[in-house]
Amino acid sequence: MKPKSVRLFVKPGCPWCTEAVEWLDAKGIPYELLDVIRNSKARAEMFELTGQTKAPSVEVDGEVLADFGADELEVWWEGSGFDA
Repeated sequence: MKPKSVRLFVKPGCPWCTEAVEWLDAKGIPYELLDVIRNSKARAEMFELTGQTKAPSVEVDGEVLADFGADELEVWWEGSGFDA
């Protein structure tokens, strides 16, 4: 199934965040990019969703994956049933 909402919480300069952006872009998955350094509301929301301050974190239709690399994102995405 196609996700309705994909939100990616990132920190500038984070190599894992860059990998997540590249993975989503390569799959053609639209997402909202939230910079948790420049946007305190996004940082607070990420903490509320994940219980941590590590990035990247992604929320897809209410499902959350926190502090991951691109390989973990791919496994999680495939296991979630979302189309890529």
